[in-house]
Amino acid sequence: MRLRHTAAAAFGALALVVTQPTSASAATGDFSYKYVGLDGSPRSATLHDPVSPGCIPLPEVTDPGSSEPAFAPHNDTDEWVVVFTEPDCTGDSWTLRPHGNPATDRLKLRSVFLTGRH
Repeated sequence: MRLRHTAAAAFGALALVVTQPTSASAATGDFSYKYVGLDGSPRSATLHDPVSPGCIPLPEVTDPGSSEPAFAPHNDTDEWVVVFTEPDCTGDSWTLRPHGNPATDRLKLRSVFLTGRH
């Protein structure tokens, strides 16, 4: 009887561990981009150690009806990043390598997806 209770307790503990959600990690480094501010002046923004993996809408340019897309992204994180032309990681996409060179001003984006791959 004792063996059965021990086995049931062990199985229950294992099931609890397996069903716990995994915590999000963060990429190491900075992801930066440029955008046009509401006053028409050029601005830049940086995501420091962004959460990974996952989609990050860029707050300054999320609404296509009220802003131009961001441009010239620079992935200086340790992970692959996919940039998207639309909010919520939709639309056309382009992949940027870890610790890569800054992209040109022609590359437009409204959201980014950190892949979690180093």
